Amino acid sequence: ELVAIKSTSRDGKAPLDGGSVTDARVDFNGQQNGGTPSVSMTMNAEGASTWARLTKDNIGKQVAIVLDGLVYSYPTVQNEITGGSSQITGNFDVQEAEDLANVLKSGKLPAPATIIQEQVVGPSLGSASIRAGLISFVIAFLLVLIYMVFFYQGAGLIADAALLCNVLLLFGTLVSFGAVLTLPGIAGLVLTLGMAVDANVIIYERIKEELAAGKGFSKAVADGYKNAYSAIIDGQVTTFLLGLVLIMFGSGTIQGFAVTLCIGIVTSLFTSIFITRLVIDWMLNHKKKINFSFSFTENFMRNANVDFMSKRKTFYIIGCAAIVICLIGIFGRHLSMGIDFTGGRTYVVRFDQDVNVVDVRASLAKEFDEAPEVKSYGPSNQVKITTNIVAEDYYDAYRAAHNLAATDTITDEMVINEKLFAGTKQYFSVDENGREITPEQFASAEVYPYGIIQSEQVEATMATDMKRSSILAVLGGLLVIFAYIGIRFKSWRFGVGSVAALAHDTILIIGLFALLRGLLPFSLDVDQSFIAAVLTIIGYSINATVVIFDRVRENRNLYPKRSLIQNMNDAINATLARTINTSGTTFFTLLMMFIFGGEVIRGFIFALLIGVVCGMFSSVCLACPLVYEVSKKREEKRLAASSK
Repeated sequence: ELVAIKSTSRDGKAPLDGGSVTDARVDFNGQQNGGTPSVSMTMNAEGASTWARLTKDNIGKQVAIVLDGLVYSYPTVQNEITGGSSQITGNFDVQEAEDLANVLKSGKLPAPATIIQEQVVGPSLGSASIRAGLISFVIAFLLVLIYMVFFYQGAGLIADAALLCNVLLLFGTLVSFGAVLTLPGIAGLVLTLGMAVDANVIIYERIKEELAAGKGFSKAVADGYKNAYSAIIDGQVTTFLLGLVLIMFGSGTIQGFAVTLCIGIVTSLFTSIFITRLVIDWMLNHKKKINFSFSFTENFMRNANVDFMSKRKTFYIIGCAAIVICLIGIFGRHLSMGIDFTGGRTYVVRFDQDVNVVDVRASLAKEFDEAPEVKSYGPSNQVKITTNIVAEDYYDAYRAAHNLAATDTITDEMVINEKLFAGTKQYFSVDENGREITPEQFASAEVYPYGIIQSEQVEATMATDMKRSSILAVLGGLLVIFAYIGIRFKSWRFGVGSVAALAHDTILIIGLFALLRGLLPFSLDVDQSFIAAVLTIIGYSINATVVIFDRVRENRNLYPKRSLIQNMNDAINATLARTINTSGTTFFTLLMMFIFGGEVIRGFIFALLIGVVCGMFSSVCLACPLVYEVSKKREEKRLAASSK
């Protein structure tokens, strides 16, 4: 209720609520730049009628302005107010008047705000994470720049200039949107840079092919760009569509990651296609020499002639064996679900000495009546504690221990922090003066470098919503890919092959997280960031697959009498240099993130690293063979008809 007259209605509710308020603003008694601040309020027609009746009946009495049970002001009615326009005066300063106007406007909301997810990060952990993220970004970016020059010589420098422009455009767009760059956002930024070279790699490889075919330099450049457009656009559009799925169904950090990725795709397309072409055309017009390779990279994979299609049964066996092993891990060892999907509370506690997680878990079990989940988190003096304890169950004991009355305020944080402190204080050292860590120091990393440095809470209802949205995101992403590929390549068979290969990648990532759970010195929790990683790999893998499919489509148009197997083999071999180069730059970019990016996103980057390797295998070894399997009968009929 927003506006409550002392005389309430029969049902106990206020006769007038915030839904009647159409606007509230600060005035200065008719003056623009001076005078005493007041608050002007206007109401709709229904509210104005009720307001006139109530003020007429309550002249000289007080009105209470209430939001979420808290009285913000209680002015006295001076006279009957008609027309729906009112003015509240008093000894306000400007800030108080603005606050009251905001309360009146926010009262129009139909429901109170409820905190369903809360995260607190201590300043030491936050600064360390930011520093680690920036270091990994700089190293990864420099690595990509060096790699492009190493492989494409002068043309690589042009691509590097486009990458620098891409970074400026990307940061400028994020700033204009007022985006907050979180660690997953930094990961999305670095991954975008790793994938940004893909368009230039495709273009440069096509130009090298045209030059090898004996075309003049200008003609080779023009045809190289022209022939590369369809593969670039199809590949990037699929990834962009997945980003939109993440934005629609994700929440929190996933949306931030997806927004960064989508913006990066748009800026990458612009810089890779427009800026590089502009520079190359300028150099051609001014008779400048452009080298697209060094002597030792000129013929890289040019003469590749691997019969991938004849080895498809071997690839099926490898893929199926990996899937079976991973399914055993999923159903046998199970996944470590993060609180995003289970609800509860998680705390990162830093000690001033190395600790054993088994000992910490045993000590906490005595306080929580059941053993919470305790994992190593980064260095050996840091643990991550996860619990779904119901703090209200311990309120009475807390009151008794502190001699508090039933009316005294107690929060969940007070109760749980005390239990965490009681269960872990024995693992903190005593300083040279015999002083132990205090509860206040333990609860705040701002005054002490040890204790709780990060905490997060997710309500059970929010966890259920997150599960549902994550499942919808994965299924929606696969459906979007199937539809787009089927439409672009005018055959549902290409959609089936691509989605089956992506399912292989997804199962392997999830299975390895289950198999390696607890065996690696960093968290492998399945949370929103993990879902973002899976969807990102789906987008990355389909990008590589689309490039191969695009060459298959081109070969079928150029050589319609060839068998589908031959056209597919030629397509895979022709794009092998692109696949290795793009996968290599992305892998080593992510590796720098994994090494230097800090503990907070190490599990997220690990999933992406696995996905890059799995995606490369599925794109090269599974996607085309699977399309062939569902096209076999149709292909046999086509060949039989063409031989007559």
